[in-house]
Amino acid sequence: MTSLTVLATGPFATVQDTGRPGYAHLGVPRSGGADRASLALANRLVGNTESAAVIEATMGGLRIRVDADVLAAVTGADAVVRRNGIPEGLAAAVVLRAGDELALDAPTWGLRNYLAVRGGIDVDPVLGSRSTDTLSALGPAPLDTGNRLSVGRAAGDWPTASSAPADSEHPRVVVLECHPGPRADHLAAPADLGVGTWVVGSDSNRVGVRIDRAEGSSQPLLRHRDGAAELRSEGIAHGSIQVPPSGRPVIFLADHPVTGGYPVVAVLAAEAVDLTAQLVPGSEIRFRQH
Repeated sequence: MTSLTVLATGPFATVQDTGRPGYAHLGVPRSGGADRASLALANRLVGNTESAAVIEATMGGLRIRVDADVLAAVTGADAVVRRNGIPEGLAAAVVLRAGDELALDAPTWGLRNYLAVRGGIDVDPVLGSRSTDTLSALGPAPLDTGNRLSVGRAAGDWPTASSAPADSEHPRVVVLECHPGPRADHLAAPADLGVGTWVVGSDSNRVGVRIDRAEGSSQPLLRHRDGAAELRSEGIAHGSIQVPPSGRPVIFLADHPVTGGYPVVAVLAAEAVDLTAQLVPGSEIRFRQH
């Protein structure tokens, strides 16, 4: 069976697919790729079903070797993709011959890349998904040097396109589209979420992105109305913006908890969730509410 060997993982790499929906009542998040659009694109470029498992690499540094000919593609963050040390295109299908190595440089923009191989990564599914869930510790363990991953049979027709247009526009301040959340009225001033800019904190991960005002900013943190800081636990949607008593919002990503007791004051649009998954610490963001 065709397989690939992990020679280096970079800071953090996992296997991800489109997740395990339908288990929230058991306390299990959906999980799956943090940037779902990039995961789906990588699979389309190699002719996989869009739900096939891929490798999600964080901050580059991933390096793999294949033991047979495979078709591969890397999408997501702006990073140089190298085959045997020679740069290849991002968001483009590339043929890897037996013994070839593929490596990712650190991104110049963005955080996460998605490596798809035709047939998908074949690890044992848990609750119907091959995704690593960092919150519930379900699915395969994060990748480690020396892991050997089998290539599966999740391929369909051969792709009709071998590359996708690159998005070269990356504004300094990222605008995230959002809609009012069910508990927006628990804030003393709900409009303050959309006032000024926020900065992504270093304590962010696949569970959620923590944001704060820039040091020295004159813009306010968010304040709860008197007595409105905590609620009975209730469901939390993907992309929810929750505000704990600190006033520092948390944007929930793929491995978010399924319930929480702090007010959800807004929910991101789907495209904004994917964009949030690419934000590195120090990124500046602004919310545009509808």
